[in-house]
Amino acid sequence: MASIPITPRRVELVQQSFAKLAPIVDEAAGLFYGRLFEIAPEVRPLFKGDITVQGRKLMSVLALAVGSLQNLSGLVPIMRDLGRRHTGYGVRDEHYDRVAEALIWALDQGLGPDCTVEVKDAWIAVYTFLADTMKGAAQQIAA
Repeated sequence: MASIPITPRRVELVQQSFAKLAPIVDEAAGLFYGRLFEIAPEVRPLFKGDITVQGRKLMSVLALAVGSLQNLSGLVPIMRDLGRRHTGYGVRDEHYDRVAEALIWALDQGLGPDCTVEVKDAWIAVYTFLADTMKGAAQQIAA
């Protein structure tokens, strides 16, 4: 994915839309993993534990990232660490595109008409930044 600037407007859209998911956080995570395993069944074995617990971890990390978007330099070390850990779980670069696809689909399902093109574009910009940061750290391990 090409890098897309994370503008103040995109930060605002991501934060507002994520706040709307708060009441359905478990459902949103379930939608995400259901879609991920549907479009990328090869990743299912990478998840060893209870998927509900995993979903809560995912939403917790997303909450941290979304809440830190005004301080990207502070977020980068956290995402690099996460990227290195994910390499140990067997995550490969190509998995990130599938995660993006499942994330946007789950947002669309969870937000309904509030998931506008502008909101999707904002999430794609933020996810691309996060994924590129995680992949960069993973590649440093492999080098």
